[in-house]
Amino acid sequence: MAESQPENIQNFLAQAQEAAKVIKETTQKDGSISCFSHLDADGIAAAGIIAKMLQRIDARFRMRVMQWVDDKIIAEVTTDKPQLVILSDFGSGYLDLLNEKIPNNKIVILDHHQITGNTTNPNFTMLNPHSHGIDGATDISGSGVAYFAAKALDPTNTDLAPIALVGALGDMQDKYDQRSLQSLNKLIENDAINTGLLKVEKDLTFFGRETRPIHRMIATTTNPFIPGLSGQETQALNFITNLGFPIKQDDKLRALCDLNPQERKTLCTALADYLLAKGLHNEVNNLIGNIYILTKEEPNTALRDGREFSVLLNSTGRMDHPSLGIAICMGDRKTALEDANKLLEDYRKNINKYLTWVQEKPERLQEHQNIYVIYGQNTINEKIIGTISSILVSTLTNNLKPLIAFANIETENAAKFSGRTTETALTKGVNLGDVMRIASETHGGKGGGHNIAAGAQVPIDKIDAFIKTADELVGRQLNGEKLASNNNS
Repeated sequence: MAESQPENIQNFLAQAQEAAKVIKETTQKDGSISCFSHLDADGIAAAGIIAKMLQRIDARFRMRVMQWVDDKIIAEVTTDKPQLVILSDFGSGYLDLLNEKIPNNKIVILDHHQITGNTTNPNFTMLNPHSHGIDGATDISGSGVAYFAAKALDPTNTDLAPIALVGALGDMQDKYDQRSLQSLNKLIENDAINTGLLKVEKDLTFFGRETRPIHRMIATTTNPFIPGLSGQETQALNFITNLGFPIKQDDKLRALCDLNPQERKTLCTALADYLLAKGLHNEVNNLIGNIYILTKEEPNTALRDGREFSVLLNSTGRMDHPSLGIAICMGDRKTALEDANKLLEDYRKNINKYLTWVQEKPERLQEHQNIYVIYGQNTINEKIIGTISSILVSTLTNNLKPLIAFANIETENAAKFSGRTTETALTKGVNLGDVMRIASETHGGKGGGHNIAAGAQVPIDKIDAFIKTADELVGRQLNGEKLASNNNS
């Protein structure tokens, strides 16, 4: 019950009721709703939750998945004139744009990013953990925010709790002890367990623990990224073969779920020793942790494990087929799932291709005074640049320096930047959301996000200037300076 929760969580849940009230009032008047959500795993999960919630109350709505809030969204709203706009997994960093362009539209913002801009418009209802002193980077994701609004609208939407957890895992919010979830995410986890939809166990946290042969599981893992094994199937097979236990059972290659406890221990020890030999001490801690098993999903499928599910969703958004991910979140286990599984293989190949490309030549990953920069330019797909930065930030020599990667969007004369930092840098005062916002606005762009992960877009001819400013801003933060906030709430 909310009464037994800390006051900030009670206040957040009360605000969820307010957001649900606005949505319900619109549908009771048969008003049309335009929904926009972000294209990553969390955004797709949020879109699925909102679409299912609205479908259940026979609302008139349309759902669009976008990379950011921009003039395209503004133009759609201005043309379609919906009675309500719902923005999920983005919106909190674009309040000034919304106030300038569509201040008279009713808007519900279901987001977990840092808030920037004027929050006083009575037409805007915002559900955001930061408004209540809760960390949106670690304690609840965009899909989690959407879940609490859906649950407030109708308690039967509790069956969507596993989808919200998939979104949180996609946003890598499993940062607590043994890769657990806490705070508002823990409430969602409890809902999923209490409804019999989730089981939490301890195991190796690799992608493909139920669906892939062990060597392929290791070759396709990117979290942790294992140099010499990730993306290298032959080397991974040799690594497993040398451990001495059978890799086949009845002519079928074994998956991690087929190993007995001693075999798992042997595998885990060997992987830890390998990572330590490579100097990747922090990655050893990522080997074992909580596994989130969606009990109603078929065994040996990508939807059974929460992290695999999130990668599947991420691939649909990053590979320009977000409707597949939304359909899966809403319950489609036939055509949409078949198509998404094929898409996932292409996504994996692209990631490994880009990782190899970055590592081929030193000039593609450059160390500056306070940051690292990946020069993706016209080679890396701008929708996958965030995934690449997430993977490579943990492999860098200096864990005080954030990683900023960019790719060009020639058709829009813009560069898409994606930044990731480390826990060590956070403790030293680095807040990438502020860095990306200030640096991009300085050079005619737009940016923001979380302290640990953020993004920006700037004109192509401002790339070098943006990098220089971002480098300087991180340096100022590392020297103890807190950058000016743009939150007028």
